[in-house]
Amino acid sequence: MSGRRLVTRIYRALAGGVVLALLTASCWWGWMAWDQGYHTDPVTGVTGGPYQAWQVIGCVVCLVVLGVLATGRLPWWLVLVIMPLSFTAAWSWTAAGADSSGLWGVGAVLVFVGMLAGTGLVTGLTTVVRSRRRRAG
Repeated sequence: MSGRRLVTRIYRALAGGVVLALLTASCWWGWMAWDQGYHTDPVTGVTGGPYQAWQVIGCVVCLVVLGVLATGRLPWWLVLVIMPLSFTAAWSWTAAGADSSGLWGVGAVLVFVGMLAGTGLVTGLTTVVRSRRRRAG
């Protein structure tokens, strides 16, 4: 591979990584960061929240689609690094500002571990499916 092609690949990966980080953080901001209130069911009196099920489902679906698309354009290991870090950073920014107990750090670790597991599953499955399609085609 020539030096020029290598530099082009590096710039594309860098630009793709920045876009992926922004889009991943946007999943948090767009689906969940704006809703911080708890909700009480008028019939049962049970309090839940702060997020509704549709928000979590929407966020997860967007993250899965983003992970699949990103793994098609970037190396899987780069997607596995960027998505958990950027989502956790966006979550932490919101949580740290609203938490007076200091427990947001525990939440950040849990969010990171969950994102790492989910992103690992998505990138792993996407990589396997793509490699099988290449072999078959």
